[in-house]
Amino acid sequence: MSDILKRSLSGLLYMIILISALLYSEISFLVLLFVFGIVAIYELQKLLDLNSYLSYFLFIALYGIFSFFRISHETLYIYLIITLLVKLLLIRDLVAINRIPLFERKKYILVIFYLIASFVFISKIPFQGDDYRPKILLAIFVMIWTNDTFAYLIGKQFGKRKLLERISPKKTIEGFLGGMIFTVLAGYVISLYLPVFTYKTWVFLGFFTSLFGTYGDLIQSKLKRQANVKDSGSIMPGHGGLLDRLDSILFAGTFIYTFLLIIDYVS
Repeated sequence: MSDILKRSLSGLLYMIILISALLYSEISFLVLLFVFGIVAIYELQKLLDLNSYLSYFLFIALYGIFSFFRISHETLYIYLIITLLVKLLLIRDLVAINRIPLFERKKYILVIFYLIASFVFISKIPFQGDDYRPKILLAIFVMIWTNDTFAYLIGKQFGKRKLLERISPKKTIEGFLGGMIFTVLAGYVISLYLPVFTYKTWVFLGFFTSLFGTYGDLIQSKLKRQANVKDSGSIMPGHGGLLDRLDSILFAGTFIYTFLLIIDYVS
């Protein structure tokens, strides 16, 4: 079987499982996200050279508490603020230094706030308001896939100037801008069929999805480069690990959730 066929089939299977669980029920979605989280913890620990069962216990506890139970807004917001700060520091480390410092305590900070928190806040996105609205998160996944697809296609066809060559030699500025333009357009098109937000909100969501999704991809690339590996795992033939497929949404999801909270507060 050719690599292209393997990549296409595994990608299609991933999309079918994800969309089916998301649209079937809130429980199936939360359970699938939990399974994804366990796999992602395993892959991240390999990248960080961290061998600890504590990470799994922390994920089970934090994901279970924040995703399945009603927690006070104050507690959730504290977790959100710390997560945003950690991710902003990761962006700083991405552009300012050659290696992300990974001393022992920082490894656990990455597990708790880079990975576990990402799953927690993604799980919150479809629950904006009192109802379960899975199409909101599905639309965000569509924008993530749009960004990845057009960044690749435009970068391959027209890319000349490197975006961050020392981390990801194939990414170009032209590809990044092309992906962002089409993702913003996708946001506008989504607003026509899913008017839960105004078209301006969907356009801004497209912008945030592209920008922070690209940061997430680059940070994951930097962690892999530091670990001297090509992929975070091998669970998805042709794609690598689950983290390789989820890196954009995991990083962007926290900023998207924050934006939706702000929109809900001011509306």
